[in-house]
Amino acid sequence: MESNISEFYKKSLEERLAIVKEFAQLSEEEIQQLKKFAALDFEQANRMIENVIAVQQLPLGIATNFRINGKDYLVPMALEEPSVVAAASKAAGIARESGGFEAKATLPLMLGQIQVIGIKKPEEARKKILKAKKELLEKANSMDQTLVKFGGGAKKLEAKILKTIKGKMLIAELLVDVRDAMGANAINTMCEAITPKIEEITGGKVLLRIISNLAVYRTVKAKTVFSKKALEESFREGNLKGEEIVEAIINAYAFAEADAFRACTHNKGIMNGIDAVAIATGQDWRAIEAGAHAFACWKNNGKYKPLTKYYKDKEGNLAGEIELPLAVGLVGGATKTHPIAKIAVKILGVKSAGELAEVMACVGLANNLAAMRALATEGIQRGHMKLHAKNIAVLAGAKEKQIDEIAEKMIEEKNIKVDRAKELLQQK
Repeated sequence: MESNISEFYKKSLEERLAIVKEFAQLSEEEIQQLKKFAALDFEQANRMIENVIAVQQLPLGIATNFRINGKDYLVPMALEEPSVVAAASKAAGIARESGGFEAKATLPLMLGQIQVIGIKKPEEARKKILKAKKELLEKANSMDQTLVKFGGGAKKLEAKILKTIKGKMLIAELLVDVRDAMGANAINTMCEAITPKIEEITGGKVLLRIISNLAVYRTVKAKTVFSKKALEESFREGNLKGEEIVEAIINAYAFAEADAFRACTHNKGIMNGIDAVAIATGQDWRAIEAGAHAFACWKNNGKYKPLTKYYKDKEGNLAGEIELPLAVGLVGGATKTHPIAKIAVKILGVKSAGELAEVMACVGLANNLAAMRALATEGIQRGHMKLHAKNIAVLAGAKEKQIDEIAEKMIEEKNIKVDRAKELLQQK
């Protein structure tokens, strides 16, 4: 059977499943699994993306202990990786001993870019665009009067000349306050609207007109202190003193600060938490990821660096900080259409996109600290393997109390494999 299926999108769910069943030789049991749509039913899912046959569900957990800017939060996190929710909760509890986190988001300013090619005199064209700035901004804002009404809208227009492999190009950049939206739809619409005028002014041809996910004007900073006493108390299975743990974490950070290979995994630990909150609340986590990693280079003159930093405060405690762009929204998109995302936002209790960004940054800092603490002391596998062993036990067929018993035995033996889990299960 070939994959060139005509008008698959027009077919009913049953017809789509029948085609996929035949193509992939799926069993009837597998088809029944695909039919379990849960909270997001077929009609809702089919409006969100194309050619829907099922939903891919993730566990939704709650991270506890978070206090941010004096307010307490329960944080919904959706992901498949063991230990991330527990790690966030643990680190938030350590930070709580020092008063919790402080966070501050900037104004929600996003950048739209318009690419103009085929211009003989780019510098003259650039000056013409800047001269027509007022007219272009007015046209852009006419496309979203509601946004303007609430204090948002196009605020600034700039233009630059790029030297590329295809010659010089003129790039007009529209800076837009998107308020509580992520902003892609509003910005893309505005860029489209002013394209004809830009072509008229420059005599060139506009190609791309699109939002940039490198949201350098829409960043959030968060910080906290992890006291050496709380760090020591959190590490009860070892003999390390608080001062030793602080020193170990700073040494681990120094490694990431100096080496891009380590920095990449360091930042992955941050995004474990941020992505999980983003997915739970219906955000564009792919845009968030792209922006975060690009920012890790852009902010450091092209050298990839950690998004967090650690140092000792005057009392010798561990101070942690994070800064990154977070283009998130509470208006439009999956946040307003996905039923679980709507509930997750309600649980979180945030009232603005800026507040959501502040929470996400703090979760990222918490997850990063938890990973650094584990790496620099007991090793990352210890806590992770506890949950992994349970998953292996379930995969082998263990039920209820058997799961913990078999998991503990495999951890003790340092032999966490499905075959060993099945052997232990047979002995029950």
